[in-house]
Amino acid sequence: MTALRRAGDRGWLVECAERAPATVAKAIREQSWSRYVQEVVPAAKTVLVVADDIARMERLAADLRAVLRERHTGVGTGIGVHSRTVTVPVRYDGPDLPSVAERTGLSPQEVARLHAKGEHTVAFFGFAPGFAYVDGVSEALRLPRLSSPRARVAAGIVAIAGNQTVVYPGGTPGGWHQIGTTDVRLWDVEAQPPNRLAVGDRVVFEVVSP
Repeated sequence: MTALRRAGDRGWLVECAERAPATVAKAIREQSWSRYVQEVVPAAKTVLVVADDIARMERLAADLRAVLRERHTGVGTGIGVHSRTVTVPVRYDGPDLPSVAERTGLSPQEVARLHAKGEHTVAFFGFAPGFAYVDGVSEALRLPRLSSPRARVAAGIVAIAGNQTVVYPGGTPGGWHQIGTTDVRLWDVEAQPPNRLAVGDRVVFEVVSP
């Protein structure tokens, strides 16, 4: 069951339970009253909604509950989470690909095929600038993170853990299974905006030859 909890003087935290936070966040942003909202921040299981004025807090709570009731009863379920599609060509040549294949009982080629055919959606950002958590890894490929993370991971490394994929922005530690690489820059501080991805985007991982 979805819960609504106070978060500071101007924030409400929506605990999404069985619902996708990215979908809930998009539904909130599409409301006419969202112009009075300063921030809508989805995470793994929650959405933080920050009002622009403390005086709007009770009204905002009522509006949020109305959106959540509509989604619960099926009204407004036509709201789509995908705002656009971003294609990321991947060379499935990562150093952890053989171990992922061994642990899942698949061949490296099957790992690549299963990963690329998944329905991948940007769920939220965190950990570091440009670090997008992308949902959609096949059940057959889901593994916990590495017990000992690497101290530094280069930009463009494609890695998986649990039900998510990340494309490392570069310069961060990383404990995910590195299965491939891409030349596409998804985080560029000189670009406007720096992020090529946004919450709700559909990501297509396209197999390319090493």
